[in-house]
Amino acid sequence: MSNIYRDVTLNQVSEQDIGKTIRVAGWVENIRDHGGIQFLDVRDHYGVVQVVVYDEAMLSDVNRQCCITVE
Repeated sequence: MSNIYRDVTLNQVSEQDIGKTIRVAGWVENIRDHGGIQFLDVRDHYGVVQVVVYDEAMLSDVNRQCCITVE
């Protein structure tokens, strides 16, 4: 399933991927700001993954329903 946007679909992400670098793609379903740390729920047709973002500047042009690739 590897292409320029993703290495795996979100249903394939598991605890075995901890410590590995993977690339996933989907749309931003929700953004939560917890004072210096932001959480994105990224969804594709197969599942949802939560992404933690420490640098708020990375999300300056990102809002709900944006399509993104995260590595």
